[in-house]
Amino acid sequence: MKTEQTKRRIVVIAGRPNVGKSAIFNRIAGGRVAIVHKQAGVTRDRLMKEVSWDDKRFWLIDTGGISSADGSKNVDAVQKGIKEQVEASLEGAAVVILVVDIEVGLMPLDLEVAGMLRERGCDVVVASNKADNSDRDKDAVEFDRLGFQVFPVSALHNRGFEDLMQVILEGLPEVDEVTAKTPLRVAVVGRPNVGKSSYVNRLLRSDRVIVSDIPGTTRDSIDVPFVIGKGAQARHYILIDTAGIRHVGKIDSSVERFGRFRAENSISNSDVVVMVLDADVSPTAQEKKIISLIIEEGKGCVIVVNKWDLAETGKAEHRLGLLRAMPFISHCPIVFTSAKTGYSIRRTVDVIDMVAAQTMLVIPTGILNRTIVNAYSKVHPPAIGGKMLKIYYATQVGCAPLRIRLFVNDIRIVADGYKAYIIRILRDQFGLEGAPVLLQFRARKNERNPRSRIRKK
Repeated sequence: MKTEQTKRRIVVIAGRPNVGKSAIFNRIAGGRVAIVHKQAGVTRDRLMKEVSWDDKRFWLIDTGGISSADGSKNVDAVQKGIKEQVEASLEGAAVVILVVDIEVGLMPLDLEVAGMLRERGCDVVVASNKADNSDRDKDAVEFDRLGFQVFPVSALHNRGFEDLMQVILEGLPEVDEVTAKTPLRVAVVGRPNVGKSSYVNRLLRSDRVIVSDIPGTTRDSIDVPFVIGKGAQARHYILIDTAGIRHVGKIDSSVERFGRFRAENSISNSDVVVMVLDADVSPTAQEKKIISLIIEEGKGCVIVVNKWDLAETGKAEHRLGLLRAMPFISHCPIVFTSAKTGYSIRRTVDVIDMVAAQTMLVIPTGILNRTIVNAYSKVHPPAIGGKMLKIYYATQVGCAPLRIRLFVNDIRIVADGYKAYIIRILRDQFGLEGAPVLLQFRARKNERNPRSRIRKK
């Protein structure tokens, strides 16, 4: 049984295949995040996203359809993996949304899944999906047999979600908003004449941002407190507005050293860095160095392409050009803006907030290990010196940046390419757009340790 102390602000969506779990995920998340398709089994891996409903934040997890909740039945490897992923997702979850299909009625597998959730002590609410009109609501009574509170909803027509979400929000534990005590620091950096100061001014006038009446100053930068959101779950920030960093070819060595120091200081003291580029100018060598420094320091990163009103290319073409010039920014969100007209300034606020949330993500240990199990099973690490890497166990040991510690048989045979592969899998699984991920490898001498979980299959 779960204890209240182990529960976090996590909501898991579960159920048998093709009942509309992904459509409900998209409806609650407020966008088309999950792939919605009539074919059963499209969602095989989890999706995890921080969402806000009535200004209350929580993490929402979508899972693959459970084809059998009874472990004694013969199931293929994919179905078995989905069931294991669902079980891992339940770790720390405060509420589970069991999705059923009101059109086809109660199915034996619905009862099996409900029984599995009950055995694990989950707090469950039933979303009876596809109740597209009020005439269908009465059919939801059939699902009372599951033993949980039932809500007729329609993901397609956005019906019934207010009542469902009210109960879910009441079931979440109280939030401990650490940013009220220690605000997240956002540095805005860039070379001169990219419109950085104009962007900062526009940003602080956004209707999503509340600015403190008394900004403070620190040497060569200005610290401006601001808040995104409302109430107890608002995220608190300190905006660090820095002077422009000039191109190395236009300054003497002493000034260039000071500019480098100023950039390093601003970046190292931040949690998220907004790098402002000029839409009308290709990335310079100095800008590439600054972005490389952001990544090396393990900071969240948002690329803001300013002066978009002057651009002569389309967004897709410009984005592709940036990625060709700087392939190391492929994980960073890119936002095209115009500080002059105000174009997409509000979107940068949302993206900063999203990246900040990703840098603070705490991945449940069970989900983390199942993700790495799957990654290891799909692609085995290369043998080095005739020895194969074995990964026994993984755990998250820190946030901002996300630090994942992996216990292995020999840290000397961890290939850089395989590190990059694991990081890519973690990004694909959990989003982590713009968020840094650092892997720490530790040797475990005893290969037969009872905690060993991840092995070559």
